[in-house]
Amino acid sequence: MTDHGDDIPEPGRRSRLADLADWTVPRAPANPAPEPNPEPEQVDALASARREFATLLGEFRRTAVLVPFDPYGSLWTADQNGVRWICAFSNEEALARFAQAQGDGDREWTYRTIFGARLLDAMVPMLPGPAGVALDAGSTNGVLFPPVAGIVPDHVAVDLGETG
Repeated sequence: MTDHGDDIPEPGRRSRLADLADWTVPRAPANPAPEPNPEPEQVDALASARREFATLLGEFRRTAVLVPFDPYGSLWTADQNGVRWICAFSNEEALARFAQAQGDGDREWTYRTIFGARLLDAMVPMLPGPAGVALDAGSTNGVLFPPVAGIVPDHVAVDLGETG
């Protein structure tokens, strides 16, 4: 991720977020063609992955996470492919690792404890353009909660086409 929007895709190029949006909400094709039946193990794997993510999302919504502030007193966010990500951390150790990775581990980081549901339902809609939450950004077990239906309010979900 970057803080400067350097990774915004060129016009005509599809972002990975659009691919994720397509994956999360199935849409009927304009000209439906007969499709071969997927293998039962593929259907089971996809259903299992969706259940696992739904469980993770529910846990995130009920959990208080740490949200750091930048040196100017704003929520620490990062831009990636035209999406603004609020950076949140599961504990102080994860935040400290992030600060070190940013090369900014020497300063005192101010943060606030906020429930995941409040981030997704109240803070994400306040940001301009598409926004989501990056939990434990930069770590191997980080999770992205993208701006798609079922994660953020419908009026800011990119897969519903209503974000401005």
